[in-house]
Amino acid sequence: MDFTEAYSDTCSAAGLASREGNADRLRALLRRGCSVDVADNRGWMPIHEAAHHNAPECLRLLIHADPSEKYIKTKTFEGSCALHLATIRGHLEIVRILLEAGADANSFTLEETTPLFLAVENGHTEVAKLLAEHGADVNGSHSMCGWNSLHQAVFQENMEMIKFLLEKGVNVECQDDFGITPLFVAAQYGKLESLSLLIEYGANVNCQASDKATPLFIASQEGLQKCVEVLLAKGADPNLYCNAEKWQLPIHAAAQMGHVKILDLLIPITDRICDTGASKVSPVYSAVFGGHRECVERLLKSGYSPNAQKCLIFGCLSPLCMAFQREVFEIIDVLLKYGVRLTEVHLAHCLEHQRFPLFRDFLRRGCPVARWNHTSEFLCQASGSQARFKQWLPALLLAGFDPVNLLCPSWICSANDAALNFTLEFSNWKRLPPAVLELLSLHAERSSWLLPPHFASIPPLAHLCRLEIRSLLSAERVRRPSCVAQLQLPASLHDYLLFRDVLRTHSIPEHFDHPEPGGADGTG
Repeated sequence: MDFTEAYSDTCSAAGLASREGNADRLRALLRRGCSVDVADNRGWMPIHEAAHHNAPECLRLLIHADPSEKYIKTKTFEGSCALHLATIRGHLEIVRILLEAGADANSFTLEETTPLFLAVENGHTEVAKLLAEHGADVNGSHSMCGWNSLHQAVFQENMEMIKFLLEKGVNVECQDDFGITPLFVAAQYGKLESLSLLIEYGANVNCQASDKATPLFIASQEGLQKCVEVLLAKGADPNLYCNAEKWQLPIHAAAQMGHVKILDLLIPITDRICDTGASKVSPVYSAVFGGHRECVERLLKSGYSPNAQKCLIFGCLSPLCMAFQREVFEIIDVLLKYGVRLTEVHLAHCLEHQRFPLFRDFLRRGCPVARWNHTSEFLCQASGSQARFKQWLPALLLAGFDPVNLLCPSWICSANDAALNFTLEFSNWKRLPPAVLELLSLHAERSSWLLPPHFASIPPLAHLCRLEIRSLLSAERVRRPSCVAQLQLPASLHDYLLFRDVLRTHSIPEHFDHPEPGGADGTG
């Protein structure tokens, strides 16, 4: 290599002549003994310049000057040989000269890319055919990510290139590093014509990537309805699990991404075990997770349950819990419409998210107030919501909730004085359990709480009778003023049974006069 030559533009004289396609100038330089293997600051030699700039006559002169295999295959600093550079530009004659001179049709760049892949990527079909004639392997990995040339041709939906590769015997089931086949690529990117051709050549419509995803799953996820229709028509299995935990199906993908028309295609053919199976996840969860009200309604209308199994994967006890978790409150009324089962957990979520009208509506709709399984969760949220107790506590106590259940350490120790006094109004404050009385006594000693004077006295007989009558009524009758009004008692006693005297004393808003059940209201 001649290190004494001075070059302009960091390129040797022979390199510049090759770049310009000036064969006469290059010929003169070669006669004077100029080197053909002097590299510039990119590692480019004259042979690279001639190949890239489509200078066939200059290329022949360079090869004649140094016909060695080493020179013809020499690479730039980026790992590209002259054949790679010519292939990218689609210089058919240059490619032919190099191949006939001994260039390797399967040479790799530093990014593990072959000339055939570059020809496909750049849409040079004739170059690809020439490379194949000179031994280019149509199979195997042709890029750093493991994509075969067929993957790339499908991704670009170059039908002429796809047909050429298929006719050359490319493996239609070739996989990249993630187990993805060309058919999967077609399904993922909506390459409908490619998809149909690959199926015609026997590609497996139920192939699975490394993560178990199927072409039907990915097409459903991406909202590619035509691809979904083709796959289903050709035997794609809608019940093939698409993840390692064996719960996710194409219907989940469609529901989560809000693709209603695809969901309509999948609902009739998906096994309903996913709706209630203990180790499964209902697609209702997926629709709620994605915040797609219409998908939720479609699923429920077709018979999926609003009371789906516990979903440990998402950390939810029910789809309604997920609606709160994802703060998609507009979906709650759909779940209510189709009979969602309300529990104390949902009341706790209402308090957590400050959705007090929903809290009241849940109680009006019959949410149980006894025999709870998650009392501690509710009490935690209740303790944190004492400042706005007038928005929810009256509804809870009027629905028949035992106030003693609130009089626990977490509630009393964090007590808002007004909330504590209001709670005691719904009890026989002289017959509280000894443990509760002790807690109240300690609280009085350690805080500024003052016990209202009437709590020092025995409750009036009228109040005790009120508690006794309410205890004899069913929870459903207690929470409905219309039911209380049917009792054979004077109207004033109806009001007394509904604690309206207490509500007035504590300035509780009129909406606690117990309207009958209505639509869910998410504001507060």
